[in-house]
Amino acid sequence: MMKVSVCLLCTLWIVLSACIDNKPNQNASGQDELRSLELENPIDKSSIAYRDTLYVPIYSDIYVDANNQNSMLAATLSIRNTSYTDSLYVSKIDYFDTNGTLVKSFIENTISLTPMATVNYVIEKENDLGGPGANFIVCLSAKSDQVTPIVQAIMVGENGNKGFSFTASGQSIRNNK
Repeated sequence: MMKVSVCLLCTLWIVLSACIDNKPNQNASGQDELRSLELENPIDKSSIAYRDTLYVPIYSDIYVDANNQNSMLAATLSIRNTSYTDSLYVSKIDYFDTNGTLVKSFIENTISLTPMATVNYVIEKENDLGGPGANFIVCLSAKSDQVTPIVQAIMVGENGNKGFSFTASGQSIRNNK
């Protein structure tokens, strides 16, 4: 009888856990992570000393083997301000599909990352809109030309009972210091 009760409780816990609607792109207050960082007032462009546009590859699926040809991946875009003293401004986060078609613009207004802050944004595994050649275009700026932000994509997937992950770094496609 005790085994049956424990099994029922475990089954109930698994079912209830599966029903929880995880929202990886919301902060603790329930707001969209990126929108919560948007600035209310525009930045004085004459005070900007650093500008860069980055291309960040995203893989929504990859070839695994002849039996399981494609494995779907979750991807996280991570934007890290590595400065101890200066804020980093992000004015564009656009997501493009394999064909180069804009899928979504993630911000309407510039967001600010305080010194040493990071913002992450998740493209969930079930989201296949980008395709295997998806990418982000991220536009950054700062008042100091001494900033060295890190922008990466982290992809995570599994094949059978094996999990795997890898990163792709953002590549500058227009550096206007």
